[in-house]
Amino acid sequence: MRSIVAVAAAIALLAVASTSTATAQTALLGDLPATGIALVTSTGGSTTALIEGAATEGCSVRSMWITVSGRFVGFSPGRPEFVNAAWLREVPGDVPAGMPLLVVCGADAPPPSTSASPRADGLPNALRIGMADAPGGASARAAEEFAYRYQYLAGGVNTGNGWANWNPDGSFVSNYIEESEDVGIIPVFTYYMMRQSAPGASMGESEGNLANVADSATMRAYFEDLRLFFQRATGADTPVILHVEPDLWGYLQQRSSGNDASTVDVRVASSGVPELAGLPDTLAGFAQAIVRLRDRYAPDVLLGYHVSVWGTGTDIALADPSNAEVDRLAGSAASFYQSLDAGFDLVFGEFSDRDAAFKEAQYGDGGASWWDAGDFARFARFLDGIVDEVDLPAVLWQIPLGNTTMRAMNNSWNHYQDNRVEWLLDDPSGAHLRAYRDAGVIALLFGRGADGATCACDAAQDGRTDPPAINGNTRASVSADDDGGYFKERVREYEQNGALSLE
Repeated sequence: MRSIVAVAAAIALLAVASTSTATAQTALLGDLPATGIALVTSTGGSTTALIEGAATEGCSVRSMWITVSGRFVGFSPGRPEFVNAAWLREVPGDVPAGMPLLVVCGADAPPPSTSASPRADGLPNALRIGMADAPGGASARAAEEFAYRYQYLAGGVNTGNGWANWNPDGSFVSNYIEESEDVGIIPVFTYYMMRQSAPGASMGESEGNLANVADSATMRAYFEDLRLFFQRATGADTPVILHVEPDLWGYLQQRSSGNDASTVDVRVASSGVPELAGLPDTLAGFAQAIVRLRDRYAPDVLLGYHVSVWGTGTDIALADPSNAEVDRLAGSAASFYQSLDAGFDLVFGEFSDRDAAFKEAQYGDGGASWWDAGDFARFARFLDGIVDEVDLPAVLWQIPLGNTTMRAMNNSWNHYQDNRVEWLLDDPSGAHLRAYRDAGVIALLFGRGADGATCACDAAQDGRTDPPAINGNTRASVSADDDGGYFKERVREYEQNGALSLE
């Protein structure tokens, strides 16, 4: 997709250079495709009138965009009001004649419906895509038709390096939310604070997490940090998702007795945080504390519980268990979650945190991280079993971005191959996505889990690259992104063809 800078420049040019005349039916000046993107100009009329007029020209409007002070503001028909809040503020009445518009045409958007979690009702009623995105990227992601963007909150709670210090008084969170809601994208925060906190940061991951949750001073700082997040996240015009501590639950599940969270010691009430008085000093109490702080300070924030496939002691991607064993492991993971006795809203899972070729080259795993059809089927079955038991929708997170198609993917730093994007977004039959939708998945969030893994950006700062093909990856790059532009190309086509309905 053309860059935001190029699009903005084209809109500005359109505003001063167009000499055509508009038809009365469309109230839009310019040619509209059945599927694709058009730069047009309003000849005046309400937002609804412009959308209806576009339909007479064969364009079913998926979204319309204007620029305000250098940023994009969009309107998406049929989406919840929060998505269009910024547009309605900027265009409270008729769209003025002469205003340039970026119009995205495609299949009709699915109607809204209610999800399994009451707080999840405002989430899209289609299987939508998101990606890791740093501050300042919201407008670009919106123009590329992403529905979600996610950002790590990390650095430890008692180190002076945590997210609360990235901007004054934790405003990093409120700033990220504000720029997301301005363009109708849902912000997701991955709260990964336990691992990098003292004293456990200097230890192995499992031992370090255990040391931190057993330290009253550390846990007091932790809950105070979490309280600040909720205070900064409250009152948003968009759903806000907090994805809580990936990996921590899996490590502590392995420390439990009888798969029971109440058997794992965690300093909760004994942390001395006043709001948590009376809660048990257990992992179950920890989960209940998170919910209690959310309910008190930001009741609209959705909480995501992370299920690690290896938390049961068996990694189904490596062990290749039978269907019966997958069902048993899913039941075990669901039972552990239920032992928390805490009301989360979403279940998060992940395929892998790095590209398969990255793990092969950097860790010498001999190709064990490459997934085949059986691996994808087992994971969908595992998710389906959990979702059925806990009655929460699922989000797949930190999906690797490599591919085996583009020449840019030569298995060098930032350019490692993987096949998840192709499996999910380049399947002409759509069966692969339907399998995960039917398992309860409502969103796919792509991103890399370490430096050197593939990015859908130019992290390598090497521009557009087309090295010689190494294993049939013969397509030339379409952008400077390290994956050759393949991921965003696939997302654009998926969205323009109509995202898969959750109904």
